[in-house]
Amino acid sequence: MRAAVLEGPGAIRIAATARPEPGPGEIRIRVEGCGVCASNLEPWAGQEWMTYPGEPGGLGHEAWGFVDALGEGVTNFAVGERVAALSYRAFAQYDIAAADMTIRLPEELAGQPFPGEPLGCAFNIFRRSDIRAGQTVAIVGIGFLGAVLTRLATAAGARVIAISRRQESLELARRYGAAETIAMHDHWEIIEKVKSLTGDNFCERVIECVGKQWPLDLAGELVGFGGRLVVAGYHQDGPRQVSMQMWNWKGIDVINAHERDPAVQMQGLREAVEAVAGGRLDPAPLYTHRYTLDDLGKALDDTRDKPGAFVKALVTFS
Repeated sequence: MRAAVLEGPGAIRIAATARPEPGPGEIRIRVEGCGVCASNLEPWAGQEWMTYPGEPGGLGHEAWGFVDALGEGVTNFAVGERVAALSYRAFAQYDIAAADMTIRLPEELAGQPFPGEPLGCAFNIFRRSDIRAGQTVAIVGIGFLGAVLTRLATAAGARVIAISRRQESLELARRYGAAETIAMHDHWEIIEKVKSLTGDNFCERVIECVGKQWPLDLAGELVGFGGRLVVAGYHQDGPRQVSMQMWNWKGIDVINAHERDPAVQMQGLREAVEAVAGGRLDPAPLYTHRYTLDDLGKALDDTRDKPGAFVKALVTFS
């Protein structure tokens, strides 16, 4: 099979390598496509703790495709079924997933891309956010994750204030239900606008979806007394400092919403499948750019640079 190998910072090689064989309890997936995650950008840029080269396919963890082979003991899937999986080497023509970390895609999703991992992640973050009707929710950073959370929060009856750098992102947030949008440029101006919009009360819930220091600082400022700060951004480029004095004074709850329990991860994935198949969420407008495996480097660069109306890149296989 062909698989992408991260040779070093900014360097991808497409290698010919043996197809993996499923072990007991595993399935092999012929990958139809795989989303590109913002968490791929730190290995792509090069961090001091990274080692190279990576595993074949190694950055890809948002796969969907077709069951290609069954390992010993797997009886709940059949070869040829279309599935999404939580697997970890999917920038390749084939990948291996545990059968209990794989979900069958219903006929309603036939022909539609389905990067299950980020969709499931959004549903788990939403559940941890405990958003209720009548609340004001600020979402800091409107990319794929922020847009999905905007739709889920709005559907729950919350009033969403979307905060993001790019005008295209703010327009997207409006499409997904945001009541108010604020350009993410001036720290104190944003705080004053949110204060005004909430009658000096600020927000019951604030979700930070960027993964950088300033958005985290800003998000903490926007939480009202007794509210909840939800850290959904993936902070993997070094330590963070937080205003514990402010957090403590306001008595806020702080939730790190990245789930590591496999059962919880699968719960989010099941909820995502049901929501998209049932028409309660339409993520199609978020899949703005598609690439071949040979163009994975360009997909990573565009995920970093966000040209035009970029939201999310998909690597697809014919």
